Amino acid sequence: MSAQLFSLAALTVLELSPPEMVEVAALAGYSHVGLRLVPATVEEHHYALMTDAELRRQTQQRLRDTGVGVLDIEILRLKPDTCVAELRALLEVGAEFSASELLVAGNDPDEARLSDNFAQLCDLAKPFGIHPHLEFMPWTDARDLNQALRIVEAAGRSNGCVLVDAFHFDRSGSSLEQLAQIEPARLRYAQLCDVLGPRPDDMAEILRQARSERRFPGEGDCDLQGLLKALPVKIPLSLEVPIQDPGVNAQQRAERALQAAKTLLAEQQ
Repeated sequence: MSAQLFSLAALTVLELSPPEMVEVAALAGYSHVGLRLVPATVEEHHYALMTDAELRRQTQQRLRDTGVGVLDIEILRLKPDTCVAELRALLEVGAEFSASELLVAGNDPDEARLSDNFAQLCDLAKPFGIHPHLEFMPWTDARDLNQALRIVEAAGRSNGCVLVDAFHFDRSGSSLEQLAQIEPARLRYAQLCDVLGPRPDDMAEILRQARSERRFPGEGDCDLQGLLKALPVKIPLSLEVPIQDPGVNAQQRAERALQAAKTLLAEQQ
């Protein structure tokens, strides 16, 4: 039986450069990392892998030295004015790092157009061996599991997937029953963390929690055991646990996230 794959998500250690992130992941015991090729917000500190060839070379060297692989690349936003053909460069860099998964956000209120652009993206990504995953987030135009699945199914592409993030699953009120019925091929990896407290009424507060106040797996109120049971067996897990705590550095954050995830899975046995 294959071992469980754990990947260190960029958002968990966003202050680190990509080569530093690979080093931290290797020391903590991860087999993979996720690389953020495009910033999620204009405010966040970003290392420009897309345009900095020397940074890409250094990152590749660190990957070779450590044996760590790249699971996914992020974050691609499908907007009303997105020209899918212009996204080839991002896919080329992803393929350069041998990434197999791509995180996609739906930021287009026209669901038919969003689905059509997602289908075009899947077609563009297929020759690179990359699987676009539409991640549902309550503040986007793919708000919950039901809507994300509807968009991906309407696109009708074999490499089109849905990305389940434990935080967004909880805060969107998505259904474990629906998740358990999804074809496993649509769920190639998932993001794991925990979240504390009831769902806020204010979307701005949900967004703030998502970006800076998550919890390590097992230290919050999510039904993570139920989530893991509904997901495909041994699905690769990307540990995305952004926490603003000056007393916990990036290495400690990575290590605690991995240990907590392993403990959670051991409790399932």
